[in-house]
Amino acid sequence: MAHHHGTTIHLPHWREMARHAVVPLLESVLVPLGLFALLLHTSGFAAGLWAALAWSGLAVLARLLWRRALPAILLISTAILVVRTVVGLWTGSALVYFLEPSAQNFIFAAALLVTLFGGGRPLLARLADDFVAFPTALTERPKVQQFFRRVSLLWALVFLVNGATTLLALAVATVEAYLLVATVGSFALVGVGIGISLWWFRSSLAGEGVRLRWGPATA
Repeated sequence: MAHHHGTTIHLPHWREMARHAVVPLLESVLVPLGLFALLLHTSGFAAGLWAALAWSGLAVLARLLWRRALPAILLISTAILVVRTVVGLWTGSALVYFLEPSAQNFIFAAALLVTLFGGGRPLLARLADDFVAFPTALTERPKVQQFFRRVSLLWALVFLVNGATTLLALAVATVEAYLLVATVGSFALVGVGIGISLWWFRSSLAGEGVRLRWGPATA
């Protein structure tokens, strides 16, 4: 259990945090994308659309039936898939279907910026809860709350660059090449953003004398 003692905050072991992050990433992003790519090649565009949407819908339903928490990223990705599926089936165009994620990058960047001016927690802080089980002793600190507001600007930039990059890939590549380039490029860009965010996070805490330690406090 997370424990706060003096200026040292003990986080869960990194393996536990990794497991906490992998599950929502798999069910919200990787599995729907994999199902779409598989069915696109074996059964056609419409089958890929329905497979991705069905998976996300079942993931939401399963969590509701088991009375488990619904990650914000799962709700957002499912809502996006509903819109993409409707538009994709209506137009019958793979180009339009793949154009939507690029547009959504710009919308999400705007949403990150808009929530900075609200009275509650920034959207980025709420999404972080889906991936990292930070203890309350850490998230309630003013310095940490300030960090999430500032790092929202970084992630708004990440989504803007990601949107522009996927638009370029869509314009010059085939569907198969686009899926590969967009997926690898997006994860690489997000990885860079995570690395910068972690460095910034540790630097922010070090500035007020707080140290992070992985694993429970020793007796």
